[in-house]
Amino acid sequence: MLNSLDSFKCRKTMTAGGKEYVYYSITEAEKNGLEGVSALPYSLKVILENLLRFEDGRSVTADDIKGVAQWLKNRGREEKEIAYRPARVLMQDFTGVPAVVDLAAMRDATTKLGGNTDAINPQVPVDLVIDHSVMVDNFGNPKAFEANVEREYERNGERYTFLKWGQEAFDNFRVVPPGTGICHQVNLEYLAQTVWTKEIDGKTVAYPDTLVGTDSHTTMVNGLSVLGWGVGGIEAEAAMLGQPVTMLIPEVIGFRLDGKMAEGITATDLVLVIVEMLREKGVVGKFVEFYGPGLNNLTLEDQATIANMAPEYGATCGFFPVDKDSLSYLQTSGRDADRIALVEEYAKAQGMFRDENSPDPVFTDTLELDISTVVASISGPKRPQDRVSLSEADVKFADAMNNEFKSAIKGARVPVAGRNHDLGHGDVVIAAITSCTNTSNPSVMIAAGLVARNARAKGLSVKPWVKTSLAPGSQVVTEYLNKANVQDDLDAMGFNLVGYGCTTCIGNSGPLPEEISAVINEHDLVACSVLSGNRNFEGRVNPDVQANYLASPPLVVAYAIAGSMKINLTTDPLGQDEAGNDVYLKDIWPSSKEINDLIRTSVNEDMFRKRYGDVFKGDAGWQKIEVTGGETYDWDSASTYVQNPPYFDGMTMTPDPITDIEGARVLSPLKDS
Repeated sequence: MLNSLDSFKCRKTMTAGGKEYVYYSITEAEKNGLEGVSALPYSLKVILENLLRFEDGRSVTADDIKGVAQWLKNRGREEKEIAYRPARVLMQDFTGVPAVVDLAAMRDATTKLGGNTDAINPQVPVDLVIDHSVMVDNFGNPKAFEANVEREYERNGERYTFLKWGQEAFDNFRVVPPGTGICHQVNLEYLAQTVWTKEIDGKTVAYPDTLVGTDSHTTMVNGLSVLGWGVGGIEAEAAMLGQPVTMLIPEVIGFRLDGKMAEGITATDLVLVIVEMLREKGVVGKFVEFYGPGLNNLTLEDQATIANMAPEYGATCGFFPVDKDSLSYLQTSGRDADRIALVEEYAKAQGMFRDENSPDPVFTDTLELDISTVVASISGPKRPQDRVSLSEADVKFADAMNNEFKSAIKGARVPVAGRNHDLGHGDVVIAAITSCTNTSNPSVMIAAGLVARNARAKGLSVKPWVKTSLAPGSQVVTEYLNKANVQDDLDAMGFNLVGYGCTTCIGNSGPLPEEISAVINEHDLVACSVLSGNRNFEGRVNPDVQANYLASPPLVVAYAIAGSMKINLTTDPLGQDEAGNDVYLKDIWPSSKEINDLIRTSVNEDMFRKRYGDVFKGDAGWQKIEVTGGETYDWDSASTYVQNPPYFDGMTMTPDPITDIEGARVLSPLKDS
């Protein structure tokens, strides 16, 4: 990076926290030929810095850099291709395994050719988080977590052995073991730094934290001003090996936020409105960047919730600039003081820091939302963008029964064998607090706990046909739910911890009880799920469930108590208290002040430092895994899962000449080492 041609003479030094850093100054580049770039969207300033730092005259030229400045005239509507190099790569366990297999195969081939095996490593930092494997087999009891983790290790032993070998064998490659959290929440709470650093030739270079990930919701970290998005495995592997991501300089849609959320409204309600609006706008292949005074009334966790669902509104990313809340979050989540000081100084020096006096950037196009107009909402029954106001949810479900599912809403209820209840159309059979989209946000998690506490105090309980689960995106959530004294209330409502992972959000909801499944299938019932996830396509959550609704964690608890989508939660009682009085949702819904007060006393940096202090060590199950092999993997020829691929079979150290179609002698690319 210090070898940049630096055509715009912008390489400078700065001091932050008593340390000196080299950086590539956008402000200086503007003075030296890139006129007006200070007006670029914040997300494009990240792209511009990347090109300035990697200018080599081949993959990145001065004309490429000028193309970013030219964006101010064409707003991204004229195609200009660039080579972009993210600082790091994030993987989850399913999509990351093939990349590790390829690295292992390269090591094998290098060893056979007598080369330096140690030379085969990722060229940029790679973090792989094991989060996609835990399933909700056990639920609704205090031992559910331990039982599900044990089952997870049984199912995935070979894969975990391979990944643990990779963790020990490769440099620049870290594995976050199972039972820790969801990759995007772990990224937000621990891995991401907002400003990245690297030691080169005795100097510390500072630059924006950027990444690509092998999961579409990599965008969640945009809420912490880290530019990143999901890519395919081949593209991620190329980035891992130091190759640039080829992309067009994108259009950037500015989304202005004004006002403040009304009492009782959650970040989930807000993001469902935003998804609806941006889907209607059409932002596929574009960047979305949020701006406006409404940002002052959102927490960073609210921003992460909005950024997480960029795939649902169709954008490449949903970016938020650095501001004082970014610094506050970095502190609360236990980042080092030196890093926080660097983030502040770097962002301000680069024109990447937003405050109340910052001018609005130039955008390709804009739209706006007054946050105060957002109402309580859910989304379904099949798509994230199909938002439904909570007050109309029962009517809209009836419409869906007639139009989507071609079933009459007034069907007879069917007795469930061996149980003292029946089942019918619209019954909620899965209620899952799941997904980093919402479990990263203490406001909605604490709200869920308070709804459970208040419902418990009123004598309410979850309907017996509902499969309940709580799967936080990190262990920190368990820390603050316990400190807030609401985990016992969630347990009493059946929302016991089932695992730290994606679970129901990616379809790992596990099977329904056999007798429930049998009734649904024998009588073609339209059963429902309510989950705090990000996707609700038919068949994704569970094969027995046709109608799926996205909702905030406190609404997940409320629907578990109601047990049906045919109930209007805003007007119908959820049940009766011990005296026989009707209890309504408004009777158990906590105030914003109550939630915020509990957050202030329950969430602190000590719990982040505790839970992430030795995050790569893993639990007892991970530590017991015995790894065979050293620098190369000990392949099992009988394995039906992990095999040494044949890409390098026949490769030699000497190029093998072959004859082309005209008889000329050329070198074979397959054997050219």
